[in-house]
Amino acid sequence: MPDPSVINGKALPAGDLQTGTITVRVVRESIGNNIIGQQVTMVAGPVTRTATTDEQGRAEFKGLPAAVDGHAEATVNGERLVSDPFVVPKSGGLRLILVAGLAQAADRRKQEETAAAAAPPVRGAVVLGENSRIVFEYPDDTLRVYYMLEVVNNARTRVDIGGPLIIDLPTEAAGASTLDGSSLSVTVNGTRITVAGPFASGATPVQVGFQLPFSASNLTIEQKWPVALEQVSVASEKAGTLSLSSPQFTTVGDVKADDGVTYILARGGALPAGGALTIQLANLPVHSSTPLNVALGLAIVIAVGGIWLSLPSRTKSSDAVKRLLARRDALLADLATIEARTRTSGSESAKDAARKQRIVAELEQIYGELDASPQGGGEGVAA
Repeated sequence: MPDPSVINGKALPAGDLQTGTITVRVVRESIGNNIIGQQVTMVAGPVTRTATTDEQGRAEFKGLPAAVDGHAEATVNGERLVSDPFVVPKSGGLRLILVAGLAQAADRRKQEETAAAAAPPVRGAVVLGENSRIVFEYPDDTLRVYYMLEVVNNARTRVDIGGPLIIDLPTEAAGASTLDGSSLSVTVNGTRITVAGPFASGATPVQVGFQLPFSASNLTIEQKWPVALEQVSVASEKAGTLSLSSPQFTTVGDVKADDGVTYILARGGALPAGGALTIQLANLPVHSSTPLNVALGLAIVIAVGGIWLSLPSRTKSSDAVKRLLARRDALLADLATIEARTRTSGSESAKDAARKQRIVAELEQIYGELDASPQGGGEGVAA
């Protein structure tokens, strides 16, 4: 049943009603607890009418003027109930509901929860609720995994499951930690999530993030659940042609988040306690490490050359050294441009490869000439 506090006073379009017709249902605390014989007042623009609720708790108003502002109200045992403002539609009608006793019901629930929290826990079970989900994202070409879980105790009192709830992450998981919004009873040690009991009635949030390293375009992840999972729900940021599959998935489709990012959303049925969820990720955004390794190697060569050039030397004129340094700097800048272009495109063109080979050969010659210079590339000048 819907939460009565959410729909209280809200007018909902009803295309099956005659134009200019509005029905108002009055209930006490919950849907279905109808109040019969309750007087309801309807204000629609210049029109004010009253009607009495029937055996279904509904009062009906017909022939109201279209496109005017309106509201409905009733007084139940001294409590005045007023709907949200609405506009009478030009076609079809409206249905709305007024709920009495919400404040009293909330106070009673709070007292019950306080009493349940003070009572000793009973032996029972928990499940991972249907709002539990796994989310994959790819910042900076890394794979970040988020477990957004709800440990649900459906009993009215605290339950003891015989110890903490332990969830072991995949062995490759790195840097696992709790996230904002996770219960204080949740701790992470390496690849192990521990949720301390006993468990209060309702949902205990367990929110953990970690990184999964990968070096190939395909990756298989298996996660075992120590308690029953009510529904499989997995979302992945859509990076390129990436795809998700699993024997446990029954539906897979694309959805767009509020921030405009497209996600792949996959759902499946329930899994029993001890069951495993197996997820295959295909076409992951893998990039070759060759350009990075080349850049690092050249950086080392340049750094060593800089240290070497900073040493004092003995022959060669100052002007000649300055010319060599200027040429060296120009070649290094050209080399950096080629490396940047290679990283951007993901591969090195034949033209750039040949050019880089000529640059490296000329740099070796310049360093050789500077080595023969007593000034070593200039006094105190580093590469």
